[in-house]
Amino acid sequence: MGGLWTEIRAAIHAVWLKRWIVAAVAWGICLAGWLVVSQIPNQYESRARVFVQLRQMLPSEGIVTQQEQQKDIDRFRQTLASAVNLEKVVRGTELANTVATDRDVADRVAGLQKKIKVTAQQDNLFEITATADSGKLSRTIVQKLIDIFVEDNLASGRDEASQSLTFLDQQLAERQKALQIAEQKKADFQAKYLGSLPGTGTLSERLATARSQLAQVNGDLAAAQSSLAAVNGQMAGTTATVAGMGGGAVAGPARARLAAIQGQLAEARSRGWTDAHPDVIALKSQLAQAQVAARGERVGGGDGGASANPLYLSLRAMQADKSAQVAALTNRKGQIEADIAAFEQKMAADPAAAAEQSDIDRNYQVLKLQYDKLLADREQVKLRSQAASQTDAVKFSVIDPPTAPRAPTAPNRPLLLTGVLLVALGGGVAAAFGLSKLSGNFSTTAQLERASGMPVIGSIGEVISDAQTALRKRKLQMFAAAMGGLAFAWVALLGLEMFQRGVAA
Repeated sequence: MGGLWTEIRAAIHAVWLKRWIVAAVAWGICLAGWLVVSQIPNQYESRARVFVQLRQMLPSEGIVTQQEQQKDIDRFRQTLASAVNLEKVVRGTELANTVATDRDVADRVAGLQKKIKVTAQQDNLFEITATADSGKLSRTIVQKLIDIFVEDNLASGRDEASQSLTFLDQQLAERQKALQIAEQKKADFQAKYLGSLPGTGTLSERLATARSQLAQVNGDLAAAQSSLAAVNGQMAGTTATVAGMGGGAVAGPARARLAAIQGQLAEARSRGWTDAHPDVIALKSQLAQAQVAARGERVGGGDGGASANPLYLSLRAMQADKSAQVAALTNRKGQIEADIAAFEQKMAADPAAAAEQSDIDRNYQVLKLQYDKLLADREQVKLRSQAASQTDAVKFSVIDPPTAPRAPTAPNRPLLLTGVLLVALGGGVAAAFGLSKLSGNFSTTAQLERASGMPVIGSIGEVISDAQTALRKRKLQMFAAAMGGLAFAWVALLGLEMFQRGVAA
């Protein structure tokens, strides 16, 4: 530890002997460094925060439309510091006074790209930061960027709507011409092949419809014929007249029972019961027995005449109705069979007609669907454009307006001035120490012994006269003045910097 302390003392002594080197080097480095620091331009930073609010203009708009708007805003935020927008900033601010050629504009744009930042803090909240040589210029740059951000979004929405409407109008005009041509082809084909044929649709569709109708008519005709046969069977077992009540002629109990059973059976028929119904089967069995009993029964005396049987009249009316229904269905069946024959004859005469009509109808339907969809899209875009022109779909709110900085944010001159001073002092000490090593002088006998490898017998102390003491004192005062002047210059520069900041604020 003692050896280390001796070495430190020796180094300090060596530097002290070269103290004028320390002062000269320190002054030289300080003057050069402070000059460089003074030439660094001040940088002023302005900040602003913008909030973008997305609003739904139309009830039909949903999440997809808002997502598209959000993507547009993110794209504008990412491209806000593009060369095109920064050129607008250069030409729209006082930077335009410093440019004369396109190359100057390109240089200013390249410089602004390094000094502008656009960051997303939260959802739809953006911060714009710009750094410039003056506070006014930095604030102007940020304000210009906000104006570009708003104008580009609004103008882009209007341009996109206008371009969409133009494109849709062109497509609609083309589809309308194609649709008119398809309609003309369809009308020509109808007049040529289908003018005399019943129904609508293609030949295949009309033939399929006719066959379906024929199957339905056949089923209805079979049911009507079955009902008519049932009525005819009932009429065969029913007498047209019954014995009259006047003149003493009275029907026997067998005939009364027969009339009652016939009435029950007629009521069952009116309910829609078929011959397979259990009650109908039982009534028919009873009717057969009653008819046999009624034939063997004699009608009691009197001269009274017979009267019309009501049940027979009812069955006869039902027979007439069923016969008319069967006749109508038979006529309908014949008509449909004639139509089917006409369809088959037309298709056999021109087999390609059905395929041609299918192509015409298919093309017409496709064009019609496309035209209707384009027309609906055009009306939607037009309505959205009108709503956007009358309302604000995207609302921009400046949460924090651009700040007007009065104190520079960079460079930190007090720190730089102090750093130059410390570097200068360190450089002076290093220069003095290095020169002392090169001079070949030794501060202690121990250094001499290590350097020469021989023992040192003794040392002689320095004898200083009064004149030398006075001279050394004056030199010490001059050195102190030189170093004090360096410290005073440092303090003065710090004070000047603070004063300038105070005046700017």
